[in-house]
Amino acid sequence: MFVLIWAALLLSVRGSNANTGSSVGETWCWAGYCVTLSEEELTAEAGLCVVIPCTFSTPDTFYFKHIVWFKCEPSRPNCGDSDRIFNSDMYGKTVQDGFKGRVSLLESNLSQTNCSIIINDLRESDSGSYQLRVNSYYSGFTFPPRATISVKGLSQKPTVMIPPLTEGQQTTLTCIAPGLCSGSVPKITWTWKGKGENDSHISGNITHVNTEALSPVTQIHSSTLTFNSSAEHHGTEITCKISFTGNTTTEETKTLNVTHVKELKISGNTNVQKGDALNLTCSVDSFPASFITWTKFGSNKSLLKEFGNETQNNNGHASLIIPTVTAEHDGQYMCTARYLKVNLTKKRYSNTRVHFQNAFK
Repeated sequence: MFVLIWAALLLSVRGSNANTGSSVGETWCWAGYCVTLSEEELTAEAGLCVVIPCTFSTPDTFYFKHIVWFKCEPSRPNCGDSDRIFNSDMYGKTVQDGFKGRVSLLESNLSQTNCSIIINDLRESDSGSYQLRVNSYYSGFTFPPRATISVKGLSQKPTVMIPPLTEGQQTTLTCIAPGLCSGSVPKITWTWKGKGENDSHISGNITHVNTEALSPVTQIHSSTLTFNSSAEHHGTEITCKISFTGNTTTEETKTLNVTHVKELKISGNTNVQKGDALNLTCSVDSFPASFITWTKFGSNKSLLKEFGNETQNNNGHASLIIPTVTAEHDGQYMCTARYLKVNLTKKRYSNTRVHFQNAFK
């Protein structure tokens, strides 16, 4: 069990910018008392957690009872009773108010001489020097080596998972809070921002925070949002905000891309006479973008090749431009949109004709 928990915490702490190194650390011994602590400064982020890896051993004549952790200034040779942050003796003396409920053993069976602790709901004020004391029934020993922790502001962002979105289909978005441990369950909020609009709360099925335990001390906190996708959602922004204790927040914003296609449209003046200029635009609102072409009815040639005066692109727009209309331009013209769907090539032909017959005199 301990091996599994330890492996999970190493991943957790590294993901939280905590520097644990490849081993617990350097071993210090005196008169049969030994402790192994990290020899490098442990770095972590506010709102998450940090693990102080620690193992110890005592002389055979020492009858182990419980351990105590302190936090005090590095300049002091030994921390005092008022500096206690953790005491494994449930009947022991109290700890500092700011650490109550936030510190626990990584492995509850102290007979394994594992003194590692985890500190949850981190605050920047938790930065400092930490010292261990091991008590027997009659005496105790305070180990001079100390662990150093540096807590910075939260820079990690939540993970927002968005599956492929298709108009008319139900979809579920997932937001996962950063880190594998925080202690308190964070608050997760979803907001939506349309084009040119302010943030607003979403109308949809939002789950409360779901907590999945990976081990007794590691958890994944997440929330889901279920709604029916529509073309109106395309190009809008979705934001997931995580609020930890101590007013520590982080958020991630993603742009939604919804697969959709609407009716093809032609804009411009089709009432032209001989000698006039013709400028028509064919467009279709779709994602992915449709490929537009203009052809003259009765011919499968692109007007770009036939007249050299058509502009076309792959962004759902194409223009038919004839600077000077002549008799040879008499006829009907078609705009065709080819729509490419995700994982499926589908030709959708929407043919709109422009008729110039009897317009030339």
